[in-house]
Amino acid sequence: MIMDRIALILSIIGGLNWGLVGLFRFDLVAYLFGGQTATVSRVIYTLVGLSAIWCVSLLFRERDVMDDGI
Repeated sequence: MIMDRIALILSIIGGLNWGLVGLFRFDLVAYLFGGQTATVSRVIYTLVGLSAIWCVSLLFRERDVMDDGI
């Protein structure tokens, strides 16, 4: 599902950003988009947070296992 991939990509971006904050005290999103309080930064933070919530649902979904015939 495309929504799952988008959510996963945004969650990875958020994770990498938090890794940079934790290791180097460098917020890449804030740096690129004009600070933590800039509207674009806040939108990105919100999208990353929503995508993380969406990814929680991936834990509870049943996966269809395709048989490759191997």
